[in-house]
Amino acid sequence: MASSKVCLVAALCSFIILTTFISSTESARCCMNYSKHRPAFKRILTYYKQTITGSCDINAIIFYLRGKFLCADPSVQWTKKAMEFVDEMKGKDNRVVKEKPSNSTN
Repeated sequence: MASSKVCLVAALCSFIILTTFISSTESARCCMNYSKHRPAFKRILTYYKQTITGSCDINAIIFYLRGKFLCADPSVQWTKKAMEFVDEMKGKDNRVVKEKPSNSTN
């Protein structure tokens, strides 16, 4: 009887840990708020457009820098200029920017 309770508690704890881990990794793929930091344009390697889908609650531009990323408001002038700069640096052939893949299952 005691061993079945221990198994039940262990299974419940495992389930809680697993769901916490899954939700935390999901939110790491989404911007939940905008960064106030504005690095020099030349430090930005690329960017992706995040749209409101699933667990992503805001529209954002995700700028990737060496070793980190930051989330920017797409309606702000600085963000638009940074995107233009990155597009110019990558050349006219690479102006198409992919939207960040959604994690929804259809």
